[in-house]
Amino acid sequence: MHNIKKNLTTNVSLISIAVLFFALGIFVGVAHRLLANQVTGITNTADGAVSGTDFNTFWKIWHLIDEKFPGASNVSTEDRMYGAIKGLVGSLNDPYSVFFSPEESQQFKDEVTGSFGGIGIEIGMKDKTLNVIAPLKDTPAYKAGVKAGDFIVKIDGVTTSDMDIDKAISLIRGKEGTKVTLTLIHEGDTAPRDVTIVRGIINIPTLDTEKRPDGIFVIKLYQFSEGAPDLFRKAMKDFQASGDTKLILDLRGDPGGYLDGAIDIASWFLPAGTKIVSEDYGTSQPQTVHRSKGYDIWDEKKNEMIILVDGGSASASEIVAGALSENGIGKLVGEQTYGKGSVQEVIDVTSNTSVKITIAKWLTPNGISISKQGLTPDVKVGITAKDIEAKKDPQMDKAVELLK
Repeated sequence: MHNIKKNLTTNVSLISIAVLFFALGIFVGVAHRLLANQVTGITNTADGAVSGTDFNTFWKIWHLIDEKFPGASNVSTEDRMYGAIKGLVGSLNDPYSVFFSPEESQQFKDEVTGSFGGIGIEIGMKDKTLNVIAPLKDTPAYKAGVKAGDFIVKIDGVTTSDMDIDKAISLIRGKEGTKVTLTLIHEGDTAPRDVTIVRGIINIPTLDTEKRPDGIFVIKLYQFSEGAPDLFRKAMKDFQASGDTKLILDLRGDPGGYLDGAIDIASWFLPAGTKIVSEDYGTSQPQTVHRSKGYDIWDEKKNEMIILVDGGSASASEIVAGALSENGIGKLVGEQTYGKGSVQEVIDVTSNTSVKITIAKWLTPNGISISKQGLTPDVKVGITAKDIEAKKDPQMDKAVELLK
């Protein structure tokens, strides 16, 4: 998963501090190009002066800093410009669009190509606040009791107010065996709690299967990794060989992964050519529609399916769940999904700076934007802390009940 040279234009997952770093819908490779014209002044852009905009205010504040701020001479012109560019990108109010200074750009490249320690959580942004999408199974965070939906208040005592996702990643990741302390608060908590976690090298499972004695077959998909399609193919063969006709596809806590994997997995249930998901580029270019490859071994007259989802189901998980639900293959049971349905492109701006910017949003077959609200289950079933302590799973219980 460190290597995103394969399926570069189709990788759609959430930023991972699992340290296997799911590249989250980021287009790299071809997108890594230098702009032909370097920016040397506020009106000397690659396309010429910005029309209809008065930059006098910008320069007035620049000079006021020189005149009024103690130690202004210690802040380089380059750092000021980087700060201004960060503000420009920040005006988009998109947590996934970020400008990288030289140091940050190198860190980002290291993250998507290298190997380092982490704690095994996926993070995102809700109401401009960092929160945990899902702790990944059997990782340090999972074992330490970090929960999906936890809001991250501090990282090693540093407040996360106004902190972007990439900065949070840089603070949480680190050398294997070292510790990081997260200050977390969950909805309904009366006070935040500190959780200290020892970083490790993260090995995340991809898929588990279970043949239940009641004639129901369960496929639990933890991530849409590079190997997920092959593992899912085997799981579907096992399902067919079991003689069972009822299937539960468990996508709870699955933060996503490769788009190609999502298309491949949905293709087991949908006829060739059926719309799975569309990339909406706004007015910049026509939508790109991704359709089923038509493996289609699913017999709707004989087979029944329930898809389990929750707040940790994101990106590629939402693509599959939305496609199967809207095409009438199975009902969604559980909780509202996360709502991560955008694609980012990484572009080298200069030889040592880059920008990661959202270029498209994912739409379900019915044209619903995943980014805005996520997916609403057909049958809403929550799960409480008491359920977890008692090792109860009311969502799975409801799925079994509906299939029976």
